[in-house]
Amino acid sequence: MDRIRIVGGNPLNGEIFVSGAKNAALPLMIASMLTDEPLVLENVPRLADVKQLERILENHGVDIAVHGRRLGDGDMEGQRMTFHAKTIVDTCAPYELVSKMRASFWVIGPLLTREHEARVSLPGGCAIGTRPVDFYLEGLRQLGAEIEIDDGYVVARAPKGGLVGGPVVFPRVSVGATHVVMMAATLANGTTTIENAAMEPEVSDLAECLNAMGAKISGIGTHRLTIEGVERLHGTHHTVLPDRVETGTYAMAAAMTGGEVLLRGTRPELLQSALDVLVEAGVGVTAEGDGIRVTRNGNGLMPVHVETDPFPGFPTDLQAQYMALMTRANGTATIRETIFENRFMHVAELMRFGADIKVEGQMATVTGVPELRGAQVMATDLRASVSLVIAGLAAEGETIVNRIYHLDRGFERLEDKLSRCGATIERLAG
Repeated sequence: MDRIRIVGGNPLNGEIFVSGAKNAALPLMIASMLTDEPLVLENVPRLADVKQLERILENHGVDIAVHGRRLGDGDMEGQRMTFHAKTIVDTCAPYELVSKMRASFWVIGPLLTREHEARVSLPGGCAIGTRPVDFYLEGLRQLGAEIEIDDGYVVARAPKGGLVGGPVVFPRVSVGATHVVMMAATLANGTTTIENAAMEPEVSDLAECLNAMGAKISGIGTHRLTIEGVERLHGTHHTVLPDRVETGTYAMAAAMTGGEVLLRGTRPELLQSALDVLVEAGVGVTAEGDGIRVTRNGNGLMPVHVETDPFPGFPTDLQAQYMALMTRANGTATIRETIFENRFMHVAELMRFGADIKVEGQMATVTGVPELRGAQVMATDLRASVSLVIAGLAAEGETIVNRIYHLDRGFERLEDKLSRCGATIERLAG
C-alpha cells in the first residue's frame, strides 16, 4: 500500500482550491437513476469513492461519461460528468460492490421507486460505528414497501402501482435515511412528509438538484421536508457544492502549522460552527469573495470545548482533525462525540506523536503539549487519516502515514494541495 511521508515544521502559505463535496456528489450520482434522461454534474471530485460508485451505477445500466477540461478551468477544479440511466438493467446491488462503500446502499431508494423492486446488499464502509440501516428501511416501509432480509441482502418491493406518499418520522436525524426516503418519495403517489429530516448542506444540495429535475420538494434546509410525488423526472445540469469537511480540514492544518492560507471556492455558511470554534481558539478566519482566509501569526492556540452535533452543529467529520489541533493548545480541551460510538480510533495514533489524550466513554480530554514528534502511524478510517497528516505537518521530524487508501476515498490530491503551500509531503509508492 502507498504511504505518505511528511517532514513537519513548515508553516502553510498560499492558496488551496476546495474540491466538490464527496458527501454531496455520491447521492447526486445515485439520483441519476430516477430519470431516463441525462444528469450532468459539475465539480465532481476525483476520489476512490466516486470511482467505486461509478462501478455500482454501471452495474445497474447507467452510462457514464467524463468530460475534459474546458477553457478557463484550473488544474484543481472538479470533473464534469454525465450520468444517463435510460434503462435500469439490473435491480440487484451485489455484496462485492456495496460492501466497499456504505453510501452505495442508497441506490435502494431510486431502484424501488422507479422499478418497484430492489435487492441490495447490506452495506460496508468505515468502521466508525454500527450505523444501522433500520431508519432507511422503516422509512421505505412507511411508503408502502414490503421489505425482508435474505442472506445478507435487503429485498424490497413496492405495492402494485408504486410507492405511496405518507408521513415518515425518523427517531433521530440520519443523513443517509433522509437521502433515501427523499429520493424514493419523488416518484411516489401522493405527498410525503419527512419529520426530523437531516439539515446538512449535502441534503439540501440533493433536494435542489431533484427540484431542478422536476421534483416538488419544500422545506429544504429544515427538519421537515414535504415531497409531492410526480410521474417522472427529467435531466438537468447541477454543480456539486464545495466540500465543507475539506474546507475545515485545511483550515485546521493552517491553524496547526501557522501561516496564511486562502481556501478558494468554498463558503463559510457550510461550516460556520467549526469556523466559530477556530476563531475562539485564536485563529484568524475571514470570509472573502471567493473563499475563506485562515491565518495564525504564531500566537498560541486556546483550548475550546466542543461537542459534535448534526448540522448546523460541529461536524463529526471534523472531530479527529480538531483533536489533532488541540494537542498543541495552551491548556486542556474536551471533545464529546455524540454521533458515532467508535470515532476515537485515531487517539492511539495521535499519542504516538507525543499527544496527551485521555478517553472516557464518548468524551476525550486533550491537554496541549509543547511539541509533537514525528512518528510511524497507521490510518484507521477516512477522517482519522487526515488528522494524522495534520499532526505530521506540525510535528518535529519525519512522519510516515501508512494505509492511506482511506485518504484517497475522501481527499482529492491532498499532497499536491499541501505541498503548493510549502508543506514537505510526498506519496511513497507501495
